[in-house]
Amino acid sequence: MPHRAPGSPQHGRKNYLSGRPIRYYRPKGSEQVRDLVEHGFQAFNAGRLGEACRIYSEKMLSAEHDTTIGLTVAGALTPAGLGGCVIELIDRGLVDFIISTGANLYHDLHYALNFTLHRGSPFLDDRELYEDGIIRIYDVLFPATVLLETDAYVRDFLVRGGFDRPLSTAEFHYRLGLDLLDRYPGCEEHSIVARAAKLGVPIYTSSPGDSSIGMNVAWNELMRDSTFMIDPNKDVNEVCAFILAAEKNGCVILGGGSPKNFYLQGQPTLWEVYGIPKGGNDFFIQMTTDQVVWGGLSGATPSEAVSWGKVNPGVLPDTVVTYCDSTIAFPLFCEYALASPNNSRPLKRLMHKRDALVADLKRQALEALASKGAEGSHEG
Repeated sequence: MPHRAPGSPQHGRKNYLSGRPIRYYRPKGSEQVRDLVEHGFQAFNAGRLGEACRIYSEKMLSAEHDTTIGLTVAGALTPAGLGGCVIELIDRGLVDFIISTGANLYHDLHYALNFTLHRGSPFLDDRELYEDGIIRIYDVLFPATVLLETDAYVRDFLVRGGFDRPLSTAEFHYRLGLDLLDRYPGCEEHSIVARAAKLGVPIYTSSPGDSSIGMNVAWNELMRDSTFMIDPNKDVNEVCAFILAAEKNGCVILGGGSPKNFYLQGQPTLWEVYGIPKGGNDFFIQMTTDQVVWGGLSGATPSEAVSWGKVNPGVLPDTVVTYCDSTIAFPLFCEYALASPNNSRPLKRLMHKRDALVADLKRQALEALASKGAEGSHEG
């Protein structure tokens, strides 16, 4: 078969897109779910999910702790409709910044642009899908034209954006979100990128070239001789600045992968590179299907993370890993949290505080360096 793009016309074999549209599910807070978790989820990974719900709702969201919460997102969660859960947490101030795979943000754009993804089956003939121009993400189906039209929007945004300097991924996504809000009024109800921009919640991508958004940024450089670049150094320093400024730090990790490690490396960056011992994360929640024995748990367990200074050794009771598919565990987790007394907090709007916080990071790093130099001269 010659190499070519997936076909675009329907050839009449089957109506693959007849499944129900996938919509962003918005949790409302369910007392029934709270009752199920408290009384039905008693042991094994059900018990661990219950622990995660309680750590988050009773401790991380408590005004007593004022925890700065990072949410990391890996796996195809926006195509599965979980973006609505993230939007609800953003709205209520229950996450302060996000680190996601670029793919999740790219597929989030489909919803902002009013394209439709459909429920399907994982047991289809992918050769037929290819011929008919249908893209499959496990049991999520949509036309290849969705990719092409989303790409066209991103490229048009890059051309219109007038980018003239390197940006962190957070600033890039913020400007992308503002553009969506301007061109597609109301899209913030269906888009993490747009909602986060509106409410000042920074979104980072730990591997910006590893998605169709990054592919279109590469097009912008090659085809337009653009000097615009994504600067990952800015990402590292901004996330470290958030962690440094926080009274307490906590994370909710969906899946694992690069977003998980990118968040957790913030603590070692502070003590190992900048000489500022922060002490490690105070709270750690992960939902994953991976296993530590294969060496692929992306930063491994909370107890192993203690040895790296990623987790405070004194808080292991406030850390938990529940081995469960995020598409199952996360909606339950959100319903529980939204039905709890601590179901909203003031927004931190860290997007608008980045420059000041990075300046403070630099100040403290210079002080640590000067202090180390002074100690060295006394030892000499």
